[in-house]
Amino acid sequence: MPEPTKKDETETESAPPPPEQKTPQEDGTGKGKVWSLGEGAPEETEKRDDSQRSTLFVEKPQSGSVSVGGNITFIAKVEAKDLLRKPNVKWFKGKWMDLASKAGKHLQLKESFERHTKIHTFEMHIIQAKENYAGNYRCEVSYKDKFDSCSFDLEVTESSQAAPSIDIRSAFKRSGDGQEDAGELDFSGLLKRREVKQQEEEPEVDVWELLKNANPSEYEKIAFQYGITDLRGMLKRLKRMRREVKKSAAFAKGLDPAYQVDKGGKVRFMVELADPTVELKWYKNGQEIRPSAKYIFEHKGNQRILFINNCTMTDDARYYVTAGDEKCSTELFVRDPPILVTKGLEDTSTYVGERVELSCEVSEDDANVKWFRNGVELPNDPKSRYRIKVEGKKHTLIIEEAAKNDNATYSVMTTGGQSEAKLSVDLRPLKISLALEDQTVRLGQEIHLKCEISENVEGKWYKNGQLVEASDRVKLYHKGRIHRFVIASAAVDDEGEYMFVPDAYNINIPCKVHVVDPPKLHLDGLGENNTVTVVAGSKLRLEIPITGEPTPKVMWSKGDKWITDSGRIRAETYPDSSCLVIDTAEREDSGPFRITLKNEAGEDTALINIKVVDVPDPPQAPNVTEVGEDWCVMTWEPPANDGGSPILGYFIERKKKQSSRWMRLNFELCKETTFEPKKMIEGVAYEVRVFAVNAIGISKPSMPSKSFVPLAVTSPPTLLAVDSVTDTSVTMKWRPPDHIGAAGLDGYVVEYCFEGTDEWIVANPELTDKTKFTINGLPTGSKILVRVKAVNAAGESEPRYHPQPILVKEVIEPPKIRLPRHLKQTYTRRVGETVNLVIPFQGRPRAKVSWQKNGSPIDKNQINIRNTENDTIIFIRKAERSHSGEYDMKVEVENLEDKATIDIQIVDRPGPPEVVTIEDVWGENVNLSWKPPKDDGNAAITGYTIQKADKKSMEWFTVIEHYHRTSATINELVIGNEYYFRIFAENMCGLSEDATMTKESALIAKDGKVYKYPVYDDFDFSERPLFTQPLVNTFAVAGYNATLNCSVRGNPKPKITWLKNKVIIMNDPRYRMFSNQGVCTLEIRKPSPYDGGTYTCRAVNELGEAEVDCKLEVKVTQ
Repeated sequence: MPEPTKKDETETESAPPPPEQKTPQEDGTGKGKVWSLGEGAPEETEKRDDSQRSTLFVEKPQSGSVSVGGNITFIAKVEAKDLLRKPNVKWFKGKWMDLASKAGKHLQLKESFERHTKIHTFEMHIIQAKENYAGNYRCEVSYKDKFDSCSFDLEVTESSQAAPSIDIRSAFKRSGDGQEDAGELDFSGLLKRREVKQQEEEPEVDVWELLKNANPSEYEKIAFQYGITDLRGMLKRLKRMRREVKKSAAFAKGLDPAYQVDKGGKVRFMVELADPTVELKWYKNGQEIRPSAKYIFEHKGNQRILFINNCTMTDDARYYVTAGDEKCSTELFVRDPPILVTKGLEDTSTYVGERVELSCEVSEDDANVKWFRNGVELPNDPKSRYRIKVEGKKHTLIIEEAAKNDNATYSVMTTGGQSEAKLSVDLRPLKISLALEDQTVRLGQEIHLKCEISENVEGKWYKNGQLVEASDRVKLYHKGRIHRFVIASAAVDDEGEYMFVPDAYNINIPCKVHVVDPPKLHLDGLGENNTVTVVAGSKLRLEIPITGEPTPKVMWSKGDKWITDSGRIRAETYPDSSCLVIDTAEREDSGPFRITLKNEAGEDTALINIKVVDVPDPPQAPNVTEVGEDWCVMTWEPPANDGGSPILGYFIERKKKQSSRWMRLNFELCKETTFEPKKMIEGVAYEVRVFAVNAIGISKPSMPSKSFVPLAVTSPPTLLAVDSVTDTSVTMKWRPPDHIGAAGLDGYVVEYCFEGTDEWIVANPELTDKTKFTINGLPTGSKILVRVKAVNAAGESEPRYHPQPILVKEVIEPPKIRLPRHLKQTYTRRVGETVNLVIPFQGRPRAKVSWQKNGSPIDKNQINIRNTENDTIIFIRKAERSHSGEYDMKVEVENLEDKATIDIQIVDRPGPPEVVTIEDVWGENVNLSWKPPKDDGNAAITGYTIQKADKKSMEWFTVIEHYHRTSATINELVIGNEYYFRIFAENMCGLSEDATMTKESALIAKDGKVYKYPVYDDFDFSERPLFTQPLVNTFAVAGYNATLNCSVRGNPKPKITWLKNKVIIMNDPRYRMFSNQGVCTLEIRKPSPYDGGTYTCRAVNELGEAEVDCKLEVKVTQ
């Protein structure tokens, strides 16, 4: 059974309970309380009330009993109906020991899920139970904020073949993490070298008392010495007991802090009461103890005694006794007897490679035993070279093949003793069974060195005194007593003295290896037919790799002439190569060269062809055959001499004529002898040149071409249209081209042809620089096509054609006045301002314009009129009020005419109001009345400004501004003062220059005066409909919404009806009618020419009716 693992000193002692857990009150009962053995939290905080938790368990694990060596299974079930995922379940022994990390040989945790019932089943299997597995266990399940817990006990009973009782300290053993040796002892951290001692009768030691009285720095030492691994749990209990030392009124003598008893023994708990009549109850782990054969109660006067017979590991717990509201607690520790070493280790001597066995015997079968080497614990895992064998009480440490470094002191330790012995490993005398032999091998063959010695030991290989390591090329083999050195392919560097040195022996086995190789030329880097090409004028250094052992003699020749090691052409020889050097190569150096190698192992020879080449000659100067806006076309001839290598292509450069910097135009070779440079600046002079390229390099540049200037014609003229037509002429107009370019624009050529012919006639022999031209001398009634071209230094542009034939016949266009919108209403200006009105009109030919003012001809001395073919201008430099009136304009074309009226109003500031009268004075108030001014300034009076002045100071202060009526009451005057009043009239131009003042003053009397309110008759607001703003003649564009607006007043509110050509408009979706605050609007959605006509707005109430109409003309855009 896995035991608790010793926790880190910095680890938190216990996790806080989940939020759902409640700490029960100390009510003296143990029902439903869950706690853990070995924890140091107070009793009250350890207990949990299951009734307060969220219920997750549908079946809880139940307490059980099992015999030593038997198996038992605990089952917990959780319903998953309300859970979205699997709940988290943990199994604990005591309070803190999580059993998930202890799963292994003796403990297995399983889980399953039944989909039909939606039940999670969790099982804990205990296999081959031991007595120290007994105790309190706990199962916890949690899901999000829900938590549930259940505790249960396991009782392990002794079988008939039960082993001797186990020491209490085994309850605190360390354990592995689920391995075969889970639960074994681990003393490696505090092992001390000891002598073999067998204490047959050592005095009983109370570990609790030792810890209680010891210094904290000695805790680890005591825990190791007495096999306690749950040191943290014991210290918690010690701390708790120290806190509980307090005087009790109920107990004259309480329980000791702790009791210790051997397994199978009997323990006696005794308290002495201050009041013997108080009811006393005993508890174990919160469960009340009832009298039985195991638990015996005894009363002696004030003493109350509890006997626990035949103590087992389940009795290791916390006990307390209650007397009324007070209690007294203690801890009971049940211990097993220590494991003794009955037969110790013996010193052993052996040879390297031999099998070694170190054996000892202990007092119990399958006891936990630890092995150490020089005080360091030996691991017990398959990868270790140390193997531990257990046969009942006998424990053996096995070393299969002893090595020199196995010399050490080995020891074994149990909970009750230890033993140690020395192991001495020596070397056997070494004999050479097969020595290395000297070898001579050819280059590239295998080198195989082999030796055999009498012992199976490792060794090292050396070459010329240097250590040789195994690699991809060098293979080292060791099998038993045979050692081999293999190089698959011998190299020259492999020659030398080799030797093998066995490890741990002062002996070496030498031999010599000699590598030989016939001479050989390596011509892999040369071209086809061993041809080497060199550029004339450059230096050739041809290096030919050579091999051979010993180093061969090298000879060079050309024809019958031997090449020496000096001169322009010379040979240079090196250990692994030979070089043919030609300084400043010439065409005559072309031809075959012979190289010959000789040494005592053989001879090799080869022919090498030297070819001297040069760059090509420059091409001839290129010709520019065509020029565009930013491009040109150039051609050239190939060079006369290609330098002995085919021409691969050409590079082209250009520059501005005034510049000296040439620019490369192509970075990839041009294979042809023609090229089109682009991206040049229009109007700038350029020159171009060419380079020829072969495999050797680039030739010198050709001579520059003749300079040329890129130019481009303009784009066609735009917006060609007919301006006017007579019986013998057509006037065309157009706009300049969109793009003119660097060559500028010299003028335009106008051409025409008669419909049905292809002969274009130039209308202007000389270029015209204007954008308007009249073609004269055309026969009346003929149709012509017209086109216009723009001309510059680069030539004529593409023509711009008029889209339709033009009829040579004067067309009568009816007169039409295009009255601006702002002139359709009264045109208002102030006196002294300038009046400048432009009224466009249509009408051909020779439209006649006439003006009248108020039905009489206009005095041209006061008003200037200027007429053009398309508009007329009326100009008044300094307007006067006499210029106000209705101006009638008439446009006539033959028998047709069109009229329009313009209402001009010249306004000025008004005169002062007429007589101002003080109508009444009462209290602090004065009532004034006055008459409007005679001169309103030719504009409506918009209000009055009233001022007051104290008679004493005569300083005027404004009382009311923008007042609309002709009577007013002035309030908040100072009693006792006497006031004068004056009034200014106001129109759109401002206040009148003068004001009218009251003739008398108004005295604000101090005595009160009863104000008599005037009697007013009820005002009759009834009024027949009256249009305050009429409809205005309107022009609309087809396809765009149009609106007609007017304003009307009347009481009762009149009913509005719209008519078109005297027909009521009803339920027509193309019309929308609005009326808001007396403003009437008719909206015509996307009108067409059909919607033109006379529109009428009719207002009707019970007092009468009124109508207003206007004309709507819908124009279609061309």
